[in-house]
Amino acid sequence: MTDNKRDTALDRKLLDLLVCPLTKGPLVYDQEKLELVSKSAHLAYPVRDGIPIMLPSEARAIED
Repeated sequence: MTDNKRDTALDRKLLDLLVCPLTKGPLVYDQEKLELVSKSAHLAYPVRDGIPIMLPSEARAIED
């Protein structure tokens, strides 16, 4: 799958349903980095091959 296809592979309906597993807060999709960002938890969850990896152990810590 090309990078361009991976960017659009995440379904908008799925995005509306997903929340941060730690805070239960909303997530923002970063298409450039292929991550779901939880601003309240300061974590970015990776999206690999169109599949969100919603494990806190797989998340990257972010700074605002």
